[in-house]
Order: sequence, then structure tokens, then C-alpha cells
Amino acid sequence: MAALEAPTVPPQGPVRLGRRLPRSFFARPSTAVGPELLGRVLVRELPDGTRLAARLVEVEAYQEGDPASHSFRGRTPRNEVMFGRPGHLYVYFTYGMHFCSNIVTGSNGEGSAVLLRAAEPIAGLEVMADHRGLETPRLLCSGPARFTQAFGIGRPDNGTDLVRSQSLYLLSGEPAPARAIARSTRVGVTVGVERRWRFFVRESPFVSPGRPATG
Repeated sequence: MAALEAPTVPPQGPVRLGRRLPRSFFARPSTAVGPELLGRVLVRELPDGTRLAARLVEVEAYQEGDPASHSFRGRTPRNEVMFGRPGHLYVYFTYGMHFCSNIVTGSNGEGSAVLLRAAEPIAGLEVMADHRGLETPRLLCSGPARFTQAFGIGRPDNGTDLVRSQSLYLLSGEPAPARAIARSTRVGVTVGVERRWRFFVRESPFVSPGRPATG
């Protein structure tokens, strides 16, 4: 495999990983957790000791009363995890070919979550590139399916407790300051299009190319 392409933005210095986020962080409405996830670091420890890590730069919030949410029509075998304790990973299969990753929020039984749309890779780029079949850092995690594929997340990871798991967890990192956070309508939805529940780091080259919905 050829050498990885250099990032398209200058390095910002050492990335602060911080501490694991507690369950109380996730036990709030998805619209409150969403923007506060930006700048946090998702980590995956592989069996061979390799660490994958990426800093979140784009997310979307979904709630039970939201017609665009998987939980809108109630609990099903597919979305069961979404109604569980906050801080767990909800993984679903879409379009018959991709997995996407969400972090469950709110209270137990509520049915809310935050979709992880994009992240800036900071560790394990060679493995991510192998998972994705490409070598451009900017594109490794730029989109919810890409992000999930880069981390090798699949159906067995559905229900993982990010608060207690030793192999997949979320660290505090360096939260994005309010002035750096932008918001818009969500991408790829046809209902609930008026909700501006997509949050992303302004001017980050790692944000996904998806177009926000228009009413």
C-alpha cells in the first residue's frame, strides 16, 4: 500500500485524548448531547493491540417523537438498543450494504440517539485505509457509513456499552468551542426536514459531503 496522503489542513498539535465520558454525559436529550460530542474522540482497541481513534466533527440528533427517527413507530427488534440505557452503541444496517453507528442518549426507554456522521482520523490510519480500500485521510471517516466501515464496526458491535467497554469507547478529547460549531437540517431525510439537528465543526475538511435537507 502506498504512503498515506497528508491531511489537507495543517496539524493542530498533539491531540488531547482525555478521560472516558461518563454515562451522565449521554443521559440527556440528543439535541443537547449532539453538539457537545464534537471534538470528542472515539477509540477502538483491536485484538492485535492497534488503536483506531478519530475526533468527531459531524453528528445528527434523533428523538422518539421525530418522524425521521428509527424509534418513531415504537420499539422493534431492530431498534431495541436505541430504547436502552444511554451510552450504548446502536448499529443498524441500511440500503442493504452499509452499517451506521449511533450513540444512545436520553433516559432508559426513551428511544433517542445521535448518529455519528464524520470524524477526523488521528490514530490507526493505515488500518482504516485498509478497511475502506482508499488512502486519503480526509475521506476515511467522512460520512456515517464510511466512518463505521473505517472502524470495522458491524452488527456484533450493536449494544456495546461505550462507558464500560475496553475495546470501543469515547474519550473527552477537546470539545469544540461554541463559535466553531455550525448547525443545519439533517442529511438524507424526507420527513422532519425542518429540524436543524445536524451539528458540525465549521470549516472542517473532514465533514461529510452530504447535502442538508430542504423543506
